[in-house]
Amino acid sequence: MDKRTAVYPGTFDPLTNGHLDIIERASQLFSRVIIAPVSSPSKNSLFNSDERINIINEAVKNFSNCEVYGFEGLLVDFAAQKNAGVIIRGLRTFSDFEYEYQMALTNRKLSKQLETVFLMPSEKFAYISSTLVREIARYGGDVSMFIPEAADKAVRKKFNSK
Repeated sequence: MDKRTAVYPGTFDPLTNGHLDIIERASQLFSRVIIAPVSSPSKNSLFNSDERINIINEAVKNFSNCEVYGFEGLLVDFAAQKNAGVIIRGLRTFSDFEYEYQMALTNRKLSKQLETVFLMPSEKFAYISSTLVREIARYGGDVSMFIPEAADKAVRKKFNSK
């Protein structure tokens, strides 16, 4: 597995400026960054997998070393398929760390070749979550300050159609 290739998995529903900040930081640390929106049938997503992939592709089009691939199943299997040696995870709060630490240890048990690297977003993005964005948008609030333009257009379209 290539330690210069990192996978940044998540639901990205929708992609936030905090996610984009982590992607930018990762793109400076690794030669190849794969943003991997996971398909999870158990989650009631605002956007389907193809919509999330399109939003992310639009948002990262200026990052030459970033690629976007959706996946389902085990992250360790996806990382192996993409020859990635590193998993990127963003940490906003201490409670994020507790969950992410557990996941990192589990992934290490499943694949000893994979390392997990935790990145913190800029302070100005630390409070933003996709859940918060969806809630604000659902009630007609302006979320443009929290998400990239591509995500904002998609969110507006989604809620204007309801």
